[in-house]
Amino acid sequence: MVDIFSKNKRSEIMSKIKAKETKLEIRFRKELWRAGFRYRKNAHGYYGKPDVLLKKYKTVIFIDSCFWHGCKKHFKLPATKKEFWKIKIERNKQRDNEVNRYYKKNNWIIIRIWEHQLRENKNFFIEKIIKKIKMIN
Repeated sequence: MVDIFSKNKRSEIMSKIKAKETKLEIRFRKELWRAGFRYRKNAHGYYGKPDVLLKKYKTVIFIDSCFWHGCKKHFKLPATKKEFWKIKIERNKQRDNEVNRYYKKNNWIIIRIWEHQLRENKNFFIEKIIKKIKMIN
Protein backbone atom coordinates (compact mmCIF):
# COMPACT_ATOMS: atom_id res chain seq x y z
CA MET A 1 0.00 0.00 0.00
CA VAL A 2 1.39 3.39 -0.99
CA ASP A 3 1.31 6.24 1.51
CA ILE A 4 -1.00 9.06 0.39
CA PHE A 5 1.28 11.68 1.99
CA SER A 6 4.72 12.84 0.97
CA LYS A 7 7.66 11.89 3.19
CA ASN A 8 7.79 15.40 4.67
CA LYS A 9 4.05 15.53 5.36
CA ARG A 10 4.11 12.05 6.96
CA SER A 11 7.04 13.15 9.12
CA GLU A 12 5.10 16.24 10.22
CA ILE A 13 2.03 14.13 11.08
CA MET A 14 4.09 11.60 13.05
CA SER A 15 5.92 14.35 14.96
CA LYS A 16 2.61 15.47 16.44
CA ILE A 17 1.95 12.10 18.10
CA LYS A 18 2.42 12.56 21.82
CA ALA A 19 4.79 10.32 23.76
CA LYS A 20 3.85 11.83 27.11
CA GLU A 21 1.18 14.08 28.58
CA THR A 22 -1.57 12.18 26.79
CA LYS A 23 -5.16 12.74 27.92
CA LEU A 24 -5.22 9.26 29.46
CA GLU A 25 -2.07 9.92 31.47
CA ILE A 26 -3.34 13.27 32.69
CA ARG A 27 -6.71 11.84 33.80
CA PHE A 28 -4.98 8.92 35.49
CA ARG A 29 -2.62 11.22 37.41
CA LYS A 30 -5.47 13.48 38.49
CA GLU A 31 -7.23 10.48 40.02
CA LEU A 32 -4.06 9.46 41.86
CA TRP A 33 -3.70 13.03 43.15
CA ARG A 34 -7.33 13.06 44.35
CA ALA A 35 -6.66 9.82 46.20
CA GLY A 36 -3.85 11.55 48.09
CA PHE A 37 -0.83 10.19 46.22
CA ARG A 38 1.97 12.58 45.39
CA TYR A 39 4.16 11.63 42.47
CA ARG A 40 6.68 12.67 39.88
CA LYS A 41 5.74 12.36 36.23
CA ASN A 42 8.08 11.15 33.49
CA ALA A 43 10.80 10.90 36.11
CA HIS A 44 14.19 11.69 34.61
CA GLY A 45 17.02 9.96 36.38
CA TYR A 46 15.00 6.79 36.99
CA TYR A 47 15.55 3.75 34.83
CA GLY A 48 13.01 3.54 31.99
CA LYS A 49 11.64 7.00 32.81
CA PRO A 50 8.39 5.89 34.49
CA ASP A 51 5.19 7.73 33.56
CA VAL A 52 4.42 8.01 37.27
CA LEU A 53 6.88 7.62 40.12
CA LEU A 54 5.65 7.23 43.69
CA LYS A 55 8.97 7.40 45.50
CA LYS A 56 7.43 7.23 48.98
CA TYR A 57 5.86 3.89 48.04
CA LYS A 58 8.78 2.63 45.92
CA THR A 59 6.34 2.26 43.04
CA VAL A 60 6.69 2.99 39.33
CA ILE A 61 3.77 3.08 36.94
CA PHE A 62 4.00 2.74 33.18
CA ILE A 63 1.06 3.41 30.88
CA ASP A 64 1.84 1.38 27.78
CA SER A 65 0.44 2.30 24.39
CA CYS A 66 -1.15 -0.64 22.58
CA PHE A 67 0.78 0.15 19.41
CA TRP A 68 4.25 1.03 20.72
CA HIS A 69 4.38 -1.80 23.25
CA GLY A 70 2.79 -4.50 21.07
CA CYS A 71 -0.46 -5.23 22.90
CA LYS A 72 -1.63 -8.77 22.08
CA LYS A 73 -5.22 -7.58 22.00
CA HIS A 74 -4.88 -4.49 19.76
CA PHE A 75 -1.50 -4.34 18.05
CA LYS A 76 -1.63 -4.54 14.27
CA LEU A 77 1.58 -4.55 12.29
CA PRO A 78 1.54 -1.69 9.73
CA ALA A 79 1.23 -2.75 6.11
CA THR A 80 4.39 -0.90 5.07
CA LYS A 81 7.92 -1.39 6.40
CA LYS A 82 6.81 -4.57 8.18
CA GLU A 83 10.32 -5.71 9.08
CA PHE A 84 11.22 -2.30 10.53
CA TRP A 85 8.10 -2.22 12.72
CA LYS A 86 8.50 -5.81 13.81
CA ILE A 87 12.04 -5.12 15.03
CA LYS A 88 11.05 -1.80 16.59
CA ILE A 89 8.13 -3.23 18.61
CA GLU A 90 10.12 -6.30 19.67
CA ARG A 91 12.90 -4.04 20.98
CA ASN A 92 10.32 -2.01 22.91
CA LYS A 93 9.03 -5.23 24.52
CA GLN A 94 12.60 -6.27 25.40
CA ARG A 95 13.21 -2.87 26.97
CA ASP A 96 9.99 -3.19 29.01
CA ASN A 97 11.24 -6.54 30.34
CA GLU A 98 14.65 -5.06 31.19
CA VAL A 99 12.99 -2.21 33.08
CA ASN A 100 10.73 -4.66 34.95
CA ARG A 101 13.74 -6.79 35.97
CA TYR A 102 15.64 -3.71 37.15
CA TYR A 103 12.85 -2.53 39.45
CA LYS A 104 12.08 -6.03 40.76
CA LYS A 105 15.76 -6.53 41.55
CA ASN A 106 15.69 -3.26 43.53
CA ASN A 107 12.46 -4.20 45.37
CA TRP A 108 10.19 -1.66 43.71
CA ILE A 109 6.56 -2.24 42.82
CA ILE A 110 6.05 -2.13 39.05
CA ILE A 111 2.63 -1.44 37.64
CA ARG A 112 2.07 -1.61 33.90
CA ILE A 113 -1.25 -0.54 32.47
CA TRP A 114 -2.30 -0.94 28.86
CA GLU A 115 -3.86 2.14 27.33
CA HIS A 116 -6.96 0.08 26.43
CA GLN A 117 -7.44 -0.86 30.09
CA LEU A 118 -7.68 2.80 31.04
CA ARG A 119 -9.95 3.57 28.11
CA GLU A 120 -12.30 0.69 28.89
CA ASN A 121 -12.61 1.09 32.64
CA LYS A 122 -10.45 3.87 34.05
CA ASN A 123 -12.03 3.91 37.52
CA PHE A 124 -11.66 0.17 38.03
CA PHE A 125 -7.93 0.25 37.27
CA ILE A 126 -7.26 3.33 39.35
CA GLU A 127 -9.05 1.78 42.35
CA LYS A 128 -7.17 -1.49 41.81
CA ILE A 129 -3.82 0.34 41.71
CA ILE A 130 -4.60 2.40 44.79
CA LYS A 131 -5.55 -0.75 46.74
CA LYS A 132 -2.39 -2.53 45.59
CA ILE A 133 -0.12 0.33 46.69
CA LYS A 134 -1.87 0.69 50.06
CA MET A 135 -1.78 -3.08 50.73
CA ILE A 136 1.94 -3.34 50.15
CA ASN A 137 2.86 -0.22 52.13
